[in-house]
Amino acid sequence: MLGFGLAIEPQLWALVFVMVRIGAAFIAAPVFGAVSIPLPVRISLSGAIGVLVLAVHPVTPPSAVFGLATFMSVAAEALIGLSIGFVLQIAFAAPMIASEVIGTSMGIGFASAIDPQNGRSTPALGQFLSVLMTLLFLSVNGHLVLVDMLVRSYAVLPPGGSWLAADRLKDIAFFGGYTFAAGLMLALPVGFLLLCLNLIVGMISRAAPSLNLFAVGLPASLAVGVVALALAMPAMGDYMLVIVQEGLDAAQRLVFG
Repeated sequence: MLGFGLAIEPQLWALVFVMVRIGAAFIAAPVFGAVSIPLPVRISLSGAIGVLVLAVHPVTPPSAVFGLATFMSVAAEALIGLSIGFVLQIAFAAPMIASEVIGTSMGIGFASAIDPQNGRSTPALGQFLSVLMTLLFLSVNGHLVLVDMLVRSYAVLPPGGSWLAADRLKDIAFFGGYTFAAGLMLALPVGFLLLCLNLIVGMISRAAPSLNLFAVGLPASLAVGVVALALAMPAMGDYMLVIVQEGLDAAQRLVFG
């Protein structure tokens, strides 16, 4: 009996309880949380990983389904899963910040498209950088690292009221500051060249006031921006790998301390 006269198989109840943390992490994490992934796929994947967790770690769910202790335990599991996925999602926001800086300087900030990760309208350049970072995340087996982290988190943070400490929640907030710094560093090569171009155009406008800046400055900014992106893409790709690694390290520090 698990409350209100309901009977359920203990193994099934344990699997559902384990799936809460895994499913919450997949909702907030990049790649797994993309709107293009159907909900049945996420549920099936959470159940498959939950079976592995039950085979490795002895998880004892609350005895009553409808009880205050059960609701608190489920909330704690959801908080842990959402925190793990949210840290990685924060790291994936760095290319969007860089695209805003570069796109505004190039004059293509108005160009937008639907982001396949979240289903919202984002700058076209930001979508390109986001897809590139997703491919780099998969190339370094970041999705496998996330799954391994979720499985091992049950040994460090056992279910049943294992709330995250205040210092770990503070680390999540401070990691958001790193995202802004990383986004600016990612946009630095192209942004610096566009800043130099704007200074040159400004000096030309002072020397020749009759010159139409919109007829000269906008095409020049677009051309210089495209060339600078092509030249700086290898360095930007390397730094995206650093951002991915920092996100994975932050998630591991969140779980393992």
